[in-house]
Amino acid sequence: MPKVKVDLPNNSYMIEIGYDILGQIGQEIAEFNFSKQLLLITDDNVEKLYADTVQVSLKQQGYFVEKFVIPAGESSKSFDMAKEIYTKAIKMGLDRKGAIIALGGGVVGDLAGYIASTYLRGIPFIQVPTSLLAQVDSSVGGKVAINHELGKNLIGSFYQPKKVLIDLKCLETLPKREIISGMAEIIKYGFIYDQDLFSYLSANSQQLMALNFECLAKVVSRSCEIKADVVRQDEKEANLRAILNFGHTIAHAIESNTKYKLYTHGEAVGIGLYGAVLLSHYHEMVDVNTVRVTKELLEKFELPLQAKQCNVDTLFEIVGRDKKAVNGKVKWILLAEIGKVIISDQVSTEQIKKVLHEIVV
Repeated sequence: MPKVKVDLPNNSYMIEIGYDILGQIGQEIAEFNFSKQLLLITDDNVEKLYADTVQVSLKQQGYFVEKFVIPAGESSKSFDMAKEIYTKAIKMGLDRKGAIIALGGGVVGDLAGYIASTYLRGIPFIQVPTSLLAQVDSSVGGKVAINHELGKNLIGSFYQPKKVLIDLKCLETLPKREIISGMAEIIKYGFIYDQDLFSYLSANSQQLMALNFECLAKVVSRSCEIKADVVRQDEKEANLRAILNFGHTIAHAIESNTKYKLYTHGEAVGIGLYGAVLLSHYHEMVDVNTVRVTKELLEKFELPLQAKQCNVDTLFEIVGRDKKAVNGKVKWILLAEIGKVIISDQVSTEQIKKVLHEIVV
């Protein structure tokens, strides 16, 4: 079983990656000596598939498990849903030595982590991500949040889990579109940190799309290693951690312009990655060959290169409001070469609009 350590000054933890390991979760968390009360948070899709396996394993280790099932989807990351879960936790007597288990994709992990970070001023939680996107991205690094009606992830904190348990067998029940979505984030890691990973993805795209366990274990563990290394150096996004947003400035604008209904996050990231490489090219940092290999790799994983139902002026306006902007200047993550990026606020309006015109169909 591959293991990755997220090495932080006060909150180090392990990411454990395996196949068909959900039934071992009881043994996996025994080391923490939690009190016997646990709250399992999952959604109504994942609950039908995996909640019983997790509950049986926990109960075999003597835990008393209460379950809270949220409706699947981004709308569950809300104040109202958080309040319901707080009420459940209080009524069941969940104490500071108890723990929350987050079983699901990014929405479940974000919401459960936010609850854990605030309930009784913070109790332990375990991430059990079941989507590829959550396994390689949102479950690692401690960003937890709920949404506000004026924007996504505006209410949140940095709060690390005690452990991340990744069962690659869960991917077998994931819709193909969600596999593709997760692959976009893995490709991002190749761009920002590891040319060898980028090359491996290109050479093994068919095996990865077919969910070959050995190939998946390699790219998922490497993605976690990269994110862990970045988070180790910059836990609370003071500087370096911003490179994890490569491709995301445009992606978030596309998601917002299409009201989060047309594209999965990963599909928007795919378009954003292509846009970021184009912008780097127009900024005279990478050559046309880099644009070509980017296009080819994204196409191998069936990711879109252009956005439908978007307006260039609207996208430009949304980009200008990006949360990484300082004094009105957007900080762009630009590609210096495959495997290395820089942060720059010296990108011209003309270059940005040129890219937006190319990626809007």
